[in-house]
Amino acid sequence: MLVIRGAYRRRRAEHRPATCNRTPEGNHVNLKRFGVPAVIATAAVLALSSCASNEGGATPEESASSLAGNLVGAGASSQDSAQQAWIAAFQTANPDVTIDYDPSGSGAGRETFLEGASDFAGSDRAFKDEELAEGGFAKCAPDTDIVELPLYISPIAVIFNVEGVDTLNLDAATIAGIFAGTIVNWNDPAIAATNEGVTLPDLAITPVHRSDDSGTTENFTEYLGAAAPDVWTFEADGVWPIEGGEAAQGTSGLVDAVTNGNGTIGYADASRAGDLGTVAVQVGDEFVEYSPEAAAAIVDASPLAEGRAAGDLAIEIDRTSTEAGVYPIVLVSYLIACQEYAEPDNVELVKSYLSYIASAEGQDAAAEAAGSAPISDSLREQVVTAIDSIQ
Repeated sequence: MLVIRGAYRRRRAEHRPATCNRTPEGNHVNLKRFGVPAVIATAAVLALSSCASNEGGATPEESASSLAGNLVGAGASSQDSAQQAWIAAFQTANPDVTIDYDPSGSGAGRETFLEGASDFAGSDRAFKDEELAEGGFAKCAPDTDIVELPLYISPIAVIFNVEGVDTLNLDAATIAGIFAGTIVNWNDPAIAATNEGVTLPDLAITPVHRSDDSGTTENFTEYLGAAAPDVWTFEADGVWPIEGGEAAQGTSGLVDAVTNGNGTIGYADASRAGDLGTVAVQVGDEFVEYSPEAAAAIVDASPLAEGRAAGDLAIEIDRTSTEAGVYPIVLVSYLIACQEYAEPDNVELVKSYLSYIASAEGQDAAAEAAGSAPISDSLREQVVTAIDSIQ
């Protein structure tokens, strides 16, 4: 069986920041490469600002931004590092713009957006059908839809600390058995069966889970329930559903607990895996390690949720996909905005900020800051169409 190994920290050439496009009249930015119309192409100002600072050849007219105002966002803490990078770059290009993002958590962010206290939200899951049916989005025009844009994709790594073992091949049932507490020793036959030639110690397994309500936990338990339903019989939930094992607060706490333990195993944002051992997950007849490419691939291989508005790109992750090269344990975090705002004051600013986030430059900035997986070009096309529809 094939093991696909991803170079998670290696930046892909196609996501490197673009250089300035030159014309005989001077330095200009090709707005078309952002996939958005010129009226909302503030993302292009970022490239222009970079040209000005690096080359000194741009005139004040070329480097000026006409955007002004304040945007307020709140929600998923998973996006925090990416949001900091996005905000810094966007405000640098648009000095009269201020963007505030409160990483208060997905649930709090959705509630804040519902109440009209923010212009946009970040959430580690899309709104559910029943939540959409209730409506009441205070910032949005009455009886209009929302747009949900999957713009932050992060692989969730299964990490472990076993001396002398750097990687393991595990199927879904074995992973589920370990975290359910039915597989309790590292030399268990179920682990040995997929790791021929690996010396497994006679050592107790200590599974570590998050003690807080976590989008990472919800996505991980969703994978376990979908891919190994006979073993993991619990509903997907942000709160760890069973007792036992070791609990740790937040991503940092969980990683520290795995790092400082012996025979420990846990799950965390892949950017935080560090030097810990990691699991290649069985997909079909292959074992696939996490990578930006594999995380983006599972999103592309998964369908959109049915019955949603055209701009609502909620994705039903196919946790049981057998497509080659996909990594099924991912967190997809959304940027959420109104399809039509009740007040038009910040519409252009919202569209411009979301357009920058969706651009190759914005996605690369997030990858650098947070280790996320840039969205594919095909998904970007759908996102851009949704952003264009905002009014």
